[in-house]
Amino acid sequence: MQQDGTSMDRVVRRRRLTTGRISLIGIAGILAAAGFFLYPSLNRWASAERSVEIGRLRLGQAVRGDLLRDVSVQGRIVAADRPTLISPAQGVVTLLVKPGDVVRKRDVMARIESPEVRNRLEQERSVLSSMRSDLERLKISSEQKQLQNRQQVTLLELKVQASEKAMERARKLREEGLASSIDFEKARDDLEIARLELAHARENIRLAKENAGFEIRTRELELERQELVVEDVSRKVEELAVLSPVDGLVARVDVKDKDAVQANQSLFSVVDLSKFEVEVLVPENYTNEIAPGTPVAILYEGREYAGKVKSISPEVEASQFKGVVAFSDQPPSGLKQNQRVDTRLLLDSRRNVVKVPRGPFLETLGGRQVYVVEEGMARLRAITAGAVSVTEVEISSGLAEGEKIVLSDMTRYDGAKLILLRK
Repeated sequence: MQQDGTSMDRVVRRRRLTTGRISLIGIAGILAAAGFFLYPSLNRWASAERSVEIGRLRLGQAVRGDLLRDVSVQGRIVAADRPTLISPAQGVVTLLVKPGDVVRKRDVMARIESPEVRNRLEQERSVLSSMRSDLERLKISSEQKQLQNRQQVTLLELKVQASEKAMERARKLREEGLASSIDFEKARDDLEIARLELAHARENIRLAKENAGFEIRTRELELERQELVVEDVSRKVEELAVLSPVDGLVARVDVKDKDAVQANQSLFSVVDLSKFEVEVLVPENYTNEIAPGTPVAILYEGREYAGKVKSISPEVEASQFKGVVAFSDQPPSGLKQNQRVDTRLLLDSRRNVVKVPRGPFLETLGGRQVYVVEEGMARLRAITAGAVSVTEVEISSGLAEGEKIVLSDMTRYDGAKLILLRK
């Protein structure tokens, strides 16, 4: 009897995956995936020399555009017209205004009582009247003299005519034999003498007329000079009433009412509130870059107003030199004397350049290096900085448009080549 193989079969039990094993496999898979994705970060972390939280840093992006190179300085509003009025003469002053008063052009601000100036005016007027009388007297005397000379010439003309008739009679008598040649010669000589006297008289009247004209002209010039003296002294008398030269405000009064003042002593300071300028103090290292005509942006109440440098001081004080900026257009309303404003002097304009915001990196790294942000790391890179403005820096080389850099001060990291940026 043939036996089947049942006796040789053996029951094999299938092993099932337990929950623990499945968990171990899942964890292993997760760790493998995490290792795959975290490898670059771990690699960067391992290669980084230092690390810093990115939130503690100020970042900036390189962009392409125009850059205005400027220098920011504090300005002080000053009046373009701020005349100081002085006493025109010695005397006693009577004040008609006080500090803070608004005055109009040609308003009387004070009067000076000066007897000396008024007495001099009367004296000069008296001299002028005397000179006018002398001039009229001279003209009358000259006319009398000319009349006498004309009378003499007329008499001499008659004398010549008589001599001519006498000579003609003597000639006829000599021809008829009734008179000698001696009588004829004498008549002829008398005629020549009369003619000479007439010629001399006519020349004398011409010279006398010219002389009288010169004397009269000299006296007229002296009279004109005296009239100018009187006019000048009259002007000084009028100036005893001190007038405001501008529409403005009385800023300062240097004397008291009824004070005795000297000539050219300061009395008032008037500020013209319609014309303002900006006085700026500029660091001396910009001496060769700023000149009259340099464009200026004046910031007032959130708006910029165009201006230009009007003048600069030729001397440097406390490492600064003074400049005066004039508004290009009408100044804004509401300006006050000595008010502080921010001003930017526009030194240069660069077109289509790569630029980044200005930050402490420029000073700490000397404008030769910068930390560029790449994939969570800050990598030190050599650059070349160009023009520098108040808010922006031109990057001539070493940085491309769109790249981000660290603007903060990184001196604490001791020049590390690579820094990890933690979130």
